Amino acid sequence: MTSQELKDDVGKLGSALFKIAIKYEPDIVTARQRTRRISELLGFDQQDQARLATAVSELARNVHQYAGGGKVEFFFNVNPPQTLFVRVSDSGPGIQDLDAVLGGMYVSPTGMGVGLTGTRKLMDEFELTSSTAGTVVIIGKYLDRRARLLTKEDLGVLMGQLIAKQSGSPFEEIQNQNRDLLNALEEVRAAKEELAQLNNELAETNRGVVALYAELDEKAASLQRANEVKTSFLSNMTHEFRTPLGSIISLTRILLDRVDGPLTAEQEKQVNYIRKSSEGLLELVNDLLDLAKVEAGKVSINASEFHVDELLSGLRGLFRPIMGADSNLELTIETEGAEFEIVTDQAKLSQILRNLISNAIKYTERGSVRVRAHRGGNDRIHFSVSDTGIGIAPDHLETIFEDFSQVDSKLQKKQKGTGLGLPLSRKLARLLGGEIRVESQEGKGSVFHLSLPRIYGGGQEGVLFSSEEPAPDVTSMASDKFRVLIVDDDEPSRYVLRSLVMREISADFFEAENGRLGLDAIRTWKPDVVFLDLTMPILDGFEVLRQLKEQPENASLPVIVNTAKALSSYEQDYLEKNAIAVVSKDRLDEEKARSEIRESLRRAGFDYKVLE
Repeated sequence: MTSQELKDDVGKLGSALFKIAIKYEPDIVTARQRTRRISELLGFDQQDQARLATAVSELARNVHQYAGGGKVEFFFNVNPPQTLFVRVSDSGPGIQDLDAVLGGMYVSPTGMGVGLTGTRKLMDEFELTSSTAGTVVIIGKYLDRRARLLTKEDLGVLMGQLIAKQSGSPFEEIQNQNRDLLNALEEVRAAKEELAQLNNELAETNRGVVALYAELDEKAASLQRANEVKTSFLSNMTHEFRTPLGSIISLTRILLDRVDGPLTAEQEKQVNYIRKSSEGLLELVNDLLDLAKVEAGKVSINASEFHVDELLSGLRGLFRPIMGADSNLELTIETEGAEFEIVTDQAKLSQILRNLISNAIKYTERGSVRVRAHRGGNDRIHFSVSDTGIGIAPDHLETIFEDFSQVDSKLQKKQKGTGLGLPLSRKLARLLGGEIRVESQEGKGSVFHLSLPRIYGGGQEGVLFSSEEPAPDVTSMASDKFRVLIVDDDEPSRYVLRSLVMREISADFFEAENGRLGLDAIRTWKPDVVFLDLTMPILDGFEVLRQLKEQPENASLPVIVNTAKALSSYEQDYLEKNAIAVVSKDRLDEEKARSEIRESLRRAGFDYKVLE
């Protein structure tokens, strides 16, 4: 309400309800008494009565003290909100620094300023005007909306009651004032107790929150430790599985090649069953190892530049034999429009696409599987693998990317799988800066989308020893008595390796089942080359390499590392510096295995011309 509106409302009431002249100090007490009585008759509660009486008493005191006298007038506005107005006016010199006083920034030595700001806080309406001609303060307090609405006739009756009742003595007013003070103190005490209770509740809540945070931190640390243990377990166990599985597969190949004699038809069937089961188990182990490496952050990204159409052509050649001539399924891998280059990890991209294509073929009985690639916006490459298979329900579109999750379907019961292909593919895609998403309708097929940056944004890390690097300049040894030492704690692995080497060269062999025996054999037997496993009891392969490099007579001895261990970047760098080659025990491709062995022996100094 503006000043003019406030004055207009006061003026609409006509004559004042009551008027008190302030000339002497006892008039201050009278003003307080009358204010209390009027507010009581109008229906204000006891607390508002005390507030009004205190405010009027303070204003009357200012009039008496600073202006030498004035008057207090009471008005009542019957229009909602019904309000009791009190106008206190004087003809004094006015208030200097009015803005500072009202802003609470000025207090005189006698206390002027405190009463005005206090009154302003107690009232619902407050207006003050001051000049050299005097000061007028208008205050107002709203009647509780729950109280009965008063009319002008009611006001006349109330004023009659006010006049009929004699004012009490100053002593009674002091008693009333003390009672008000005690009530106010009681309210403050109750508020203080309530505040203390709230503080206690907040303190308990804070302690609970702190305990909860501590518990969450402990749980997070526990989960982290469990994840690390799981990753370590997967890495170690998959290594332990890969070695015997590789040996089993190699031994079955030796049997199927009739190296040691013919097989009956039934024996050949049995050996083929063993080989297929071992290859399936090795695929599961490799997926587990890849997942463990991704989760442990130990996957190296070896980015290189290559043509996308060449990658797709290689995939077409890989899957063509799988389809067969009688298949009801057509596989189309489109290379047209993919004649552009990409810089990323070719092996991991190929692994992702192989998984997606294999899944599409597995769950499509008839129809087609189509693979496309094209350039998109923001310098990204988009691959899509679409099929006309059984499709995926909407509820399972994210489930299929969870480890070991498989969707229950009629084809699922016919197809064997681990539930690791898609989770591994998504994690590899994210490592390459990309993402995999799927669109599918049940009974109509699915489309898997792979989006990658055309140029991988991360730095290239260490690469394993490559057989394409130039061979070291070593002296050729034209002798058919080439001495080969095999150091490995796994007897089947030694047998398989010896068989592979014997197919390549004529040599003498010596086997040691741990690193310590291997060092003894090197010292006494003087081999021409050492095939060294890394994970062995007593003395592992890394320690054997270290000791050899410290011995001047053996520092240049050619060492070929033969391992199934998943190597870290640090281990790769170390082996590049201290071994002439690293070959893997996972020998699913026999021609590749023989090629690696042949090239490693050439690096070790064997001259193949002697066999020509």
